Amino acid sequence: MRKIRFREALREAMSEEMRLDPTVFLMGEEVAEYDGAYKVSQGMMAEFTEKRVFDTPISELGFAGIGVGAAMNGLKPIVEFMTWNFAILAFDQIINGSAKMLSMSAGEFGSPIVFRGPQGSAGQLGAQHSQMLTNMMASVPGLKVISPSTPYDAKGLLKSAIRDMDPVIFMESEMMYSDMGEVPEEEYLIPIGKADIKREGTDVTIVSYNKMMKLALKAAEELEKEGISAEVLDLRTIRPLDIDAIVASVKKTNRLVILDESWPFSSIASEITFQVQRYAFDYLDSPIRRVCSTDTSMHYAPNLVEAYLPTVAKVVEAAKSVSYKK
Repeated sequence: MRKIRFREALREAMSEEMRLDPTVFLMGEEVAEYDGAYKVSQGMMAEFTEKRVFDTPISELGFAGIGVGAAMNGLKPIVEFMTWNFAILAFDQIINGSAKMLSMSAGEFGSPIVFRGPQGSAGQLGAQHSQMLTNMMASVPGLKVISPSTPYDAKGLLKSAIRDMDPVIFMESEMMYSDMGEVPEEEYLIPIGKADIKREGTDVTIVSYNKMMKLALKAAEELEKEGISAEVLDLRTIRPLDIDAIVASVKKTNRLVILDESWPFSSIASEITFQVQRYAFDYLDSPIRRVCSTDTSMHYAPNLVEAYLPTVAKVVEAAKSVSYKK
């Protein structure tokens, strides 16, 4: 195992799949000549030429549509959005086009395409550049939604996403691109739809995904100092949701805290809460707690950003409110 950055893990995944499959290509804003806005695609145009790694105009709706059309005709596009905030403009192509293509064509046309890029808060970026849109994408039948938290997961899941014959939404974070993590030299895949326990525990389960996993793991460390053993479960895939893994952990700890950067109303945390009370109600020893962003738009001022986002302290407080020493 060697340590590489999150962006390098993504680049390796795309490059490996492009070497294996000539139908795979990468398109998006600044992915080619500039080597990517976040340097995820650095050096890829030099290796694969501008025929397979190419820049697009600043027109998300337009180039998302080109990707959907290419997927219908037997290619496997990777469409990079500079941020999922901009991808809102392309929702018609993603939701009304790609997600529905297989059913609307009675199985004649598939849509093997990956839409990827960062989302969520990344410092003082204001209301229109800080949105966590996972719940919106995950609510659409026909889409698979992935949001990894480590370089290892990012590479293995992106390779699986590129090979998948359904449209896949791959949601990253600007705040994670420089993160270091262990990644094998040899090829590997991680199956879509499988959660991962990042830390074993016995007293409370903390479920999260994406960069909020950092907070979850730090909160677990703080809780350990007070004698509370927290199990931290990384969803990795949002849709299909690995509810079996969540329920298994809840049966073990009997308590649940869900950490989700989304807004609280109609959030991923809301869906998990419903499913856990449906499948594991008799195992819960206290009400489920969720820690989400504030139900407002993100503001620019640093103190308001801090008030808006989940924090380690908020997670610790939630876990302590449902836990007790056995």
